[in-house]
Amino acid sequence: MKRMSKKIFLASPHMGGEELSFVHEAFETNWVAPLGPNVDNFEQELANYVGAKSAAALSSGTGAIHLALKALNVGEGDVVFCSSLTFSASCNPIIYQNAIPVFIDSDYETWNMCPVALEKALEDAKVNGNIPKAVIVVHLYGQSADFDKIQKLCNQYGVPIIEDAAESLGATYKGKQTGTLGEFGIYSFNGNKIITTSGGGMLVSDNEESIQKVKFWATQSRDQARHYEHTELGFNYRMSNILAGIGRGQLKVLNQRIQKKKRIYENYQEAFRDIEEIEMMPICNYGESNYWLSVMTVSPHSNVKPLDIMLALEKENIESRPVWKPMHLQPVYKEYKFFSSLEEGSISEDLFERGVCLPSDTKMIEEDMNRINNIVKGLF
Repeated sequence: MKRMSKKIFLASPHMGGEELSFVHEAFETNWVAPLGPNVDNFEQELANYVGAKSAAALSSGTGAIHLALKALNVGEGDVVFCSSLTFSASCNPIIYQNAIPVFIDSDYETWNMCPVALEKALEDAKVNGNIPKAVIVVHLYGQSADFDKIQKLCNQYGVPIIEDAAESLGATYKGKQTGTLGEFGIYSFNGNKIITTSGGGMLVSDNEESIQKVKFWATQSRDQARHYEHTELGFNYRMSNILAGIGRGQLKVLNQRIQKKKRIYENYQEAFRDIEEIEMMPICNYGESNYWLSVMTVSPHSNVKPLDIMLALEKENIESRPVWKPMHLQPVYKEYKFFSSLEEGSISEDLFERGVCLPSDTKMIEEDMNRINNIVKGLF
């Protein structure tokens, strides 16, 4: 039988070497239950890295969005705007709060929330008397949205911004870290993210009082009393001391991971530069992406389709995947409003139909990248 080629992952955990020392310390001191020194230190170290005043280490990025919405008093019947081109974790917490999502299209320049579509949605909301309680802006695939334009519109209507920076830890916008531009920012440490705690998330803000309240909610809203007293609904959302130890070690190699992700993107860019039917996701000059995933689009006039590329890679034991299917196309969200950047169709739908997320694993070596390049180029 033909020996199967080495598997190349889309994006998998990549340990740096120091994680075990923090985990070992937690075992030695018996801090294996939720909370502990690693949690406190991880929060402080992450806040210092991104330049936020405070941070709460939580069980997931989804939980972080949920508690950010709660901190902004989003409740039943309230409207929350959200980028449509994203993963469902960005908007599911809106439903957790019994609020109403409204989805906003992307633009071709950034692939992120389109200010034109956002303005349409805000004008419609004003006419109908349902100004959103919050706007969730996603920094897609590691690149910041054009934040100044979005923030200017939100300020006009007095709407706070939650940044879903789950994919963009380490990316910047005009010198500032994504996640620190709005009222709240969230990060994800899922296994496929640029750094991982195996599962976990972080909420950051300069509003230290709100972060303290979030920590209270995240630990089942247990009041200060000798017995178990609860005057508010709580959640089991805190990160464990073991996982926070992994995060502390991972944070030490974050800048290395960003540089490797950038080299991977530039490798694809160079490999496909002479193929007119391929375009790489644009990188905007207002900041630095963390290049979490390298994503390409195929010309609508090409005989090679995204599925052809994914199947060809899959045949050689190489992972890839489609671009996120927009939320306004998801069956579970079909009843909610969507504001497009175009008169007909939408940019997010077009990117979904033509996009391919290429392997972006930081453990790849040159031989791996050459394998991928040759398979893709061979199709064209």
